[in-house]
Amino acid sequence: MTVLVCANCNSSAQFGSPAGYDFTRPSKKTLPAVLHEISGIAVDKQTDSSLLAIEDEDGKLFSFSMNDKALRYSKFGKKGDYEDVTILKNNQVAVLKSDGSIFLFREAAMQNEKIDSVQIYDHILPEGEYEGLFADDNTLITLCKNCPGDKQKKEVSVYKLQPAALDSLHMLNSFQIDISAIQAKDEDGKIKFHPSGIAKHPVTKEWFIISSVNKLLLVLDGDWKVKTYFKLNPALFNQPEGISFNSKGDLYISNEGGEGAATVLFFKYLPGGIVK
Repeated sequence: MTVLVCANCNSSAQFGSPAGYDFTRPSKKTLPAVLHEISGIAVDKQTDSSLLAIEDEDGKLFSFSMNDKALRYSKFGKKGDYEDVTILKNNQVAVLKSDGSIFLFREAAMQNEKIDSVQIYDHILPEGEYEGLFADDNTLITLCKNCPGDKQKKEVSVYKLQPAALDSLHMLNSFQIDISAIQAKDEDGKIKFHPSGIAKHPVTKEWFIISSVNKLLLVLDGDWKVKTYFKLNPALFNQPEGISFNSKGDLYISNEGGEGAATVLFFKYLPGGIVK
């Protein structure tokens, strides 16, 4: 793991960092070509440091750490557009497909190269394109990137699902996040927010939602009200798709490769202040 210092990241006032983080000095891991299309990450609850990662083509779930070159995977599905991964409190892994389908299987099954016991819930979410998934205990939170009914400058649809048993998943409720506040703060007032990842801060209980489109990070309170947002420097966040915290509040953000290499950026949580 290397520490990347971005000398020009503060050259514009539009780039900032959430409280407790310095977005100009991440530790960075460059990923191999097999994860060039990395689309979602989740911190493994058992280690609190290694990561599970999904890529959006081959139906494989990868496991690795920031400080180790070792990379292993388990195949859970056919080729498809997989967008995010999360771990429920009961140690089930959930994978989100862009068409609103969800795959569930036991984390322990990743000991095998192929996972056979996979519960597939085809199109369980309404019509739309989905990219964000997070397990809040045993409730799955999903975000719609493009939904037919959403006004993309004003709202984002959220759906909550919950396993009723090991072999069932049902919809709890849905609502919309009002994002119109960011238009008032933006010079042009034309930001369209298309979420690509979501995570809940374990200390502050704030919601962090990232968007690869327009390279934005929204911070919301526990009631889903937008508190602030940050424009992300493309020199570091070339294609931010995945976001996750460990139990201490340290933050991981993954970038798809695009024209370069895929990366994972690590930001230490320092609630007492950043030491320059």
